[in-house]
Amino acid sequence: MDQSDFPGTAVSSAHNLTVTVLYFARLRETLERSSERLELPAGVSSVGRLREYLRSRGGAWEVELASTKPVRVAVNQDMANSELQLSDGDEVAFFPPVTGG
Repeated sequence: MDQSDFPGTAVSSAHNLTVTVLYFARLRETLERSSERLELPAGVSSVGRLREYLRSRGGAWEVELASTKPVRVAVNQDMANSELQLSDGDEVAFFPPVTGG
């Protein structure tokens, strides 16, 4: 999957969403960042499409955010599923599931 899989990436960003993405635990370590602000291409407007978009970066992104990897997502600090539609300014957090002891 590459940028061409996200229609409208070359179109003006006037209508695109901008979100802040946070990475926790092993994701922060493996992806070598704790957060980033992203202007999403047209067509990337749900949690699931955001995850696909990030996976399209390849390498560690593709491995760590693969659909077979257990990764939780919260939007504005509320747990979210892949169908949840994003809004401009949302904070999206990706983190591995944790267990208590």
